[in-house]
Formats: sequence, structure tokens, C-alpha cells
Amino acid sequence: MTDSDQAMKELIENELFAWWDRNARDLPWRFGRTTPWGVLISEVMSQQTQMSRVVPYWLAWMEVWPDAASLAGASTAEVITAWGRLGYPRRALRLQECARVVAQQYDNELPRTYDELLALPGIGDYTASAVMNFAFGGRIAVIDTNIRRVLSRVFLGVESHGGAATKQERELAERVLPKDAKVSVVWNQSVMELGATVCTAKNPLCEQCPLADSCAFLAAGRPGLGEQRTRPRQRFQGTNRQVRGMILNALRSLGTGDASDEAAGKRAKEITKETTAEAGSAAVTSLPRNQVEALWGDHVQLDLCIASLDEDGLIEILPDGSLRLPQ
Repeated sequence: MTDSDQAMKELIENELFAWWDRNARDLPWRFGRTTPWGVLISEVMSQQTQMSRVVPYWLAWMEVWPDAASLAGASTAEVITAWGRLGYPRRALRLQECARVVAQQYDNELPRTYDELLALPGIGDYTASAVMNFAFGGRIAVIDTNIRRVLSRVFLGVESHGGAATKQERELAERVLPKDAKVSVVWNQSVMELGATVCTAKNPLCEQCPLADSCAFLAAGRPGLGEQRTRPRQRFQGTNRQVRGMILNALRSLGTGDASDEAAGKRAKEITKETTAEAGSAAVTSLPRNQVEALWGDHVQLDLCIASLDEDGLIEILPDGSLRLPQ
């Protein structure tokens, strides 16, 4: 890096950090207010999920299962219920698998090396890097779609087109990462925050960006803006994903009478206090076949989704055709 490049890098860093100090969202897992396990939970929950939806689930989850050992001892039904409508519920099962390994093999403490974190069930490069940096303060480049987009635009002047990170993008992230480990934490968090709230994929708020004067992409006229967006809009209505979600939501809401997003998050605070039998009558734990069929008119698609949920370990099919969450 030349002297002029270094000077530009320092200017960008100063402007970005000043913006971070004024604008960083006050999320409950930030600023040293949670454990490394809490950081990991936030990262897993946040994958492909809007942050505004994650906060209530994270708060409820951490109140019930504040560490790996407590989550490891929960039933599968409890875990799936608490996951609510965060989406991609297999993440919840993998998270519990991870908890069991941490509780049994690491004395209930997350390992502190990248390779050990990466070897945990359900943990990929991004999550391992994020935990290393955000929880343990290690100097490591954290690379997600927001960070890739900001760095590509500011330093290269081109749009990031999604998919797997390219060699050029990884080399750039390593090259501009501050040498000081503590400073690298603020760098990763602030670049990610800028990408999530200002330097967005389709409609970046360039007039509000602290890096506007230094951005090569803006100077070039924002070439190819929004092409091959990093998170393309996907059809949801009528898909197997929608049907799977309807089935799980119906099972999670048995006995509660409320399947709203907020209620699903709050359920995590109650599930460990409940048993399958309560005073007065037996708790309803399964959905009869006729009610299952009423969920979706295309019964061929419905049966395919039921089979896939069963294969993923997310539901159990009883002999009479009724469904329930795994016990």
C-alpha cells in the first residue's frame, strides 16, 4: 500500500468510526453486553433474517438458554417452538447440535480458535470469523455481503455481485483490515453497519454516507448499481418454503391460540416451565390429519413438504397421520 493509499485508508477509517459512534444501532449483543455464546446466537439468528425481527427472539432465547449446556438439555420441540418464525428452522437444530458439542467437549465455553469454531456443527466461515472478532477480539477479516459490498464500492469502484466471495474481495478485506486487533473489531462492525443501513444493495443513501467523498463507486457514477443484487428478491408465495412454514407455525401454536411473530418470540420465556401435562387436562401436542389438510389445498405439495420436514427432523408423523414437533 502506497503512502497515498495509506492516507486515504486512514481518512476513511476516521470518517467511518466517527459515523459509527453516532449511528450504531443499540443491539443487545453489542458493546460487550453479552457472552461469546450470546454473540454466536445472534450471528446464527441473523443469517438471512432482518435484524428488527431477531432482537425479541434473541432476548427471549437468552433468558431461557443463556449458555450451551442449557440449550443442549432442551427438547427438540422446545427449540423449534422458540425459534418461531425466524425462518430456516434447520438452523435451530444445528444450533442445538453445536450446543451439545460445546457443553460436552469444551466445558460449556466456546473454543477460542477459528479452526475449532469452524468445526462446530452449523458454523461456517462467516460465523467463526464473527465470533473470533466480535466476541474474542481477534484480528480477522469478517466477510459478509454487506462488508463485501461496501469495500468493493469504496475501494474498487465496482458493484459486488453476490455469490461466493471472490479472491479479489477476500484479498481486499485482508489488505484494508486495521493492524491493531481492537481497532479491527470496530472496523468490521462499522463497515457491516454501513452496508446494512446506508450502503444498501438497491437504493444506497449516498447523500448520507460518511464515505461519499472517498467512494470510488460514487465518483464513477455508480456503474451497474443493483445488478445481480447480493440478496435477490425471491418468490415466496406458493413455494414449498411457505407450506413448510405454515405447517411448523401450526404446530408451534398448538395450545397458544396465537401464532404471531411477537408471540412466537415470547413463547421461549414460557416453554421451559411447561410440561406435556398440565392441571385439568392433557396438553394438545399433535395436529390431526384433517387440520393438517386444511392448511393447504394442494395435498400433493402438502405431503411433499411434510415428508421433507420429517426427513429434516423438524416434525414427527404419528401412525394416525397427525403431526407433532419432535419430543
